[in-house]
Amino acid sequence: MTTETASSNPLAPAPPGFPACAQVDLGAISANVAALRRHAPTAELMAVVKADAYGHGLVPSARAALRGGATWLGVAQLTEALELRRAGVQAPLLSWLHVPGQEFVPALEQDVQLGVSTTWALDQVVAAARTTGRTGRIHLKVDTGLGRNGAWDADLADILERCAALQSEELVEVVGIFSHFAYADAPEHPTVRAQQERFEGIVEQAGRAGVRPPVRHLANSAATLTNPSAHYDLVRPGVAVYGLSPVPDLGSPEHFGLREAMRLLSHLSSVKDCPAGQGISYGHVYTTHEQTRLGLVPMGYSDGVPRNATNVGPVLVGDRRHTVAGRVCMDQFVLDLGPDSTARAGDEVVLFGVGAAGEPTAQDWAVAVDTINYEIVTRVGAKVPRVHLDEVPS
Repeated sequence: MTTETASSNPLAPAPPGFPACAQVDLGAISANVAALRRHAPTAELMAVVKADAYGHGLVPSARAALRGGATWLGVAQLTEALELRRAGVQAPLLSWLHVPGQEFVPALEQDVQLGVSTTWALDQVVAAARTTGRTGRIHLKVDTGLGRNGAWDADLADILERCAALQSEELVEVVGIFSHFAYADAPEHPTVRAQQERFEGIVEQAGRAGVRPPVRHLANSAATLTNPSAHYDLVRPGVAVYGLSPVPDLGSPEHFGLREAMRLLSHLSSVKDCPAGQGISYGHVYTTHEQTRLGLVPMGYSDGVPRNATNVGPVLVGDRRHTVAGRVCMDQFVLDLGPDSTARAGDEVVLFGVGAAGEPTAQDWAVAVDTINYEIVTRVGAKVPRVHLDEVPS
């Protein structure tokens, strides 16, 4: 991942050497976390920074979240956790998605807490504990109805029994128990309450087995914003940390006190006159209706621009919105700027940014290509430089 720093100028140009950049407003991340704390005042807050902080840059985003009041950090992969530790981030840190044979010794040595949902994972934590002489600090991941990662039924009973014994030997400490919603973005869906009841039942089951973790966590971004009864001891917002609404049908980012942290910018590489009736880009799936001007944007699907944004992706040039004209290519796409356009090569192009500023948003792109805003920001390619605004030196 290429990362560069910049001043707090919101219109800082793309760094030299690449014709586009993703500006990341770290102040927005801090402010979003502070807003999320206000939505869940009785719980601690784990900022989820997996997937390179949803494409925003792992280490700078993690530091910004902590400045905003996050008390924990969460990642899916252990490599991300260890990268944070190497960068000097010392906050409580949970990694939860692992495979058999993965080495847990570095996790214990660096005080990374581990999600455990299988007996093999528990075995590997115990092996690492014996090797290092350190107690493995774990969170039990339980499946309450999502049907994805997490222990249930006989496997869960076996893990709880073993954890009780292993705690007495000080080989493991069960710090937390957690699960994940299937329909948190639809808070009235019957599965939401059913999963909460199942979760609370599993907590009681764990207590009867002698496992009483102090931290219960279930709420993702959507539940943090819409379901106080699911806050328990800790909430785990992800996409909302970056200013995107996890429930766009219920409210915009501004409605929840959030603001988008990422702006994806490029510049026109050429502008040329074009006659009416000209097919544009591969397959000529767009044809000009009148004499017009075409602008070329040097970004494409290799940079994370969805190929199915063909003829639908919203883009801002100056103060005018346009739609992608023709097929999105590997590293470029075309805009029909209109016959009266005064745009010139070098002018800034905003693919998505801050809705309150009148820019197209990641949610606008999600609607256009029939996906979710999570995917729009996380798919921005690694070769696109991240320019972090308001970065505080480590």
